[in-house]
Amino acid sequence: MPAAVLGLLSAVVYGSADFLGGVAARRIGPVRTTAVGAVSGLLLLLLALPFAGGAWSAAALGWGALSGLAGSVAVGLLYACLAIGPMSILSPLTALVSAVVPMAWGLIGGDRFGAVGYLALGMALVAVVLVGFVPEKGAVRPSARALLMAVGAGAMIGVFLILLDQTPEDSGVVPLIANRAVNGAVMWTLVGVLVLRGRRPARRDGDAPARLEPRGTGIAVAGGALDASANVLILLGLRLGDLTTMSVLVALYPAGTILLAAVVLRERVAPVQWVGLVLAVVAAALLSLT
Repeated sequence: MPAAVLGLLSAVVYGSADFLGGVAARRIGPVRTTAVGAVSGLLLLLLALPFAGGAWSAAALGWGALSGLAGSVAVGLLYACLAIGPMSILSPLTALVSAVVPMAWGLIGGDRFGAVGYLALGMALVAVVLVGFVPEKGAVRPSARALLMAVGAGAMIGVFLILLDQTPEDSGVVPLIANRAVNGAVMWTLVGVLVLRGRRPARRDGDAPARLEPRGTGIAVAGGALDASANVLILLGLRLGDLTTMSVLVALYPAGTILLAAVVLRERVAPVQWVGLVLAVVAAALLSLT
């Protein structure tokens, strides 16, 4: 399977995980949702280890652990900037930066394309912005603080991809196991700190329940499993292809979110997002040919 196809598929799965995470966060809060998802994702990867294999090494564990730290910082900054808003500007900005940072790293590192390949990358970047656009009535200009957080979140997502790309070829899913273990440790520590301080994990609407409500927890478990699956697809894509292609296509993750929201919640997909989706498919097809 071409790396471009894996990149686009991972974006859809990632976006689907984000959709479930958003639904779960309404019930148990984003911090608990992320913490529960880290555990379910880790269990899925451990179950997959005997089949997927992977050599345990200091490099595999080290790069994987660092990617887990980067992912934790990215999630924290992402929640913080979207809570400030407006999402219509900050969401596509985060996605764009998450593509540009590893893409630049890949090009500097030697990734090269023909004319069609560079055209496809340009189309994909435009698609990232259009797909990530969140229609929002009366949106105001974002503050400097929110913009910095959005850029930081996107940059850390990009760093996450760069770090995964450094993992040994024979490491299989071992780096992802280290990633999930570190991410889970960070998030559950944060949950514990908030509980000890007598604070509830903050939710965007400020009304998170004080316990792990069963339905919300179950949705968070499913979201974590999908998120881990997306990570596996990304790792496979990085093994078969290049960082530049994968980073641009993975940044199209809002596509999975908006498509599920349209099907499950009957939310309207904006015309500009449809344009972005079409551009994304065309760009992925061109990249798979190059």
